[in-house]
Amino acid sequence: MEIRTQYSLFLVNKPGVLANICRTLADNHVNIKAMTLVDSSEHGVLRMVVEDGARSEKVLAGLNLPLTKTDVLCIEMSNESGALASVAEKLAKEHINVNYAYVTSGSPGGKTVCVFKVADMKKAEKVLKEKGHGTRDSGKMRASPGQRR
Repeated sequence: MEIRTQYSLFLVNKPGVLANICRTLADNHVNIKAMTLVDSSEHGVLRMVVEDGARSEKVLAGLNLPLTKTDVLCIEMSNESGALASVAEKLAKEHINVNYAYVTSGSPGGKTVCVFKVADMKKAEKVLKEKGHGTRDSGKMRASPGQRR
């Protein structure tokens, strides 16, 4: 489990915009760890967590799209029934509001990453570590080779 930077891009709703962003990130060797895309009548909001934040910021700046950064809590968990429910229940028990969340798809029997935007990031991190979601196997996104020390 760790606090990571989420990038939110505001997109016009037209064909090719998402493809352009994904291709630009890929061509610059930026790996997307988790993402969600939602739309409204006026625009789409692409939220994503990437492996290399410094590199991605340079690449995203070159796209000339409205961009915001937000801290989010990323938790690696088992890809099985009840894993997400367990985390959500622990947060609820401690009265920590989840503003939104999204998950990666995981392979059967493998791991998935859940991204949480919560009202109190530090409290959520503390609660989940105390409840066993801060261990190496259950709670941490693996660092990319460039981030390992």
